[in-house]
Amino acid sequence: MKVLNFGSLNIDYVYQVPHFVRAGETLSSFGRETFCGGKGTNQSIAASKGGAQVWHAGAVGKDDSQMLIDALEEAGVHTEFVMRLEGSSGHAIIQKNPDGQNCILLYGGANQEITKEHVDQVLAHFDQGDFLILQNEINQMPYIMEQAHKRGMQIVLNPSPMNEKILECPLEYVDYFMLNEVEGADICGKEASGEEMLKQLLEKFPGSKVVLTLGEQGSLYGDGRESYQQGIFKVKVADTTAAGDTFTGFFISSLIRGCGVKEALETAAKASAIAVSRNGAGPSIPTLKEVQECSL
Repeated sequence: MKVLNFGSLNIDYVYQVPHFVRAGETLSSFGRETFCGGKGTNQSIAASKGGAQVWHAGAVGKDDSQMLIDALEEAGVHTEFVMRLEGSSGHAIIQKNPDGQNCILLYGGANQEITKEHVDQVLAHFDQGDFLILQNEINQMPYIMEQAHKRGMQIVLNPSPMNEKILECPLEYVDYFMLNEVEGADICGKEASGEEMLKQLLEKFPGSKVVLTLGEQGSLYGDGRESYQQGIFKVKVADTTAAGDTFTGFFISSLIRGCGVKEALETAAKASAIAVSRNGAGPSIPTLKEVQECSL
């Protein structure tokens, strides 16, 4: 069983700041670091480090992307479906405060240049039962989902960043929703408690499985037949940038390795805790061995 992540590849410019910039303010930073990022990049790295066989598809700029390709390949991700285009790769400007919280400004770049022809060429290499992981940082999302559904692939959607484009997608084709409480509320159309939101999502998408992350309250899983709750592993927070992406990658890779949902949730929560204790996005993601051996 293979994993295709059709997702974003970004260069992250991370600025250490005393507080997030306010309207009209000019703020000096304590320093700047450059990392490989993008939700697609991070989730591919996490799924591969978690033990899955992962292919990444997407687009980057020819002149500024080698570090992204290198990072994927070093994590064991296949990169032959990444297009090299004229122009800039996607990038993000990230403010990080002393508490490790972040504020992100995203530029799509090559991530918004996906073509239907590229989608068709990539999907031709995958079959029924293979997993497709999607976020919301590339174009052609509805087409990708429609064509993957026709092939019988299992569609995993992390609807982030949440905006009106998500509601244009055929969400009824999603097999696994990986979302936080804000994204869940936007899809449901109203705010609710975690348990109530999970119920509403399952009523709206009865054929789907839902993983709802709730910050310090942990996460919830439901599929209409069974449900689970998973707490967090408390650590000293250094950088929360890749927390959700690490959770998604390790949850899916755990299922592929044959773990049950309860074990997959625990593994994902532990991997996410390790990631937030480190700086950077992709570089913070642990290996499966680290997760299995840690004593959180």
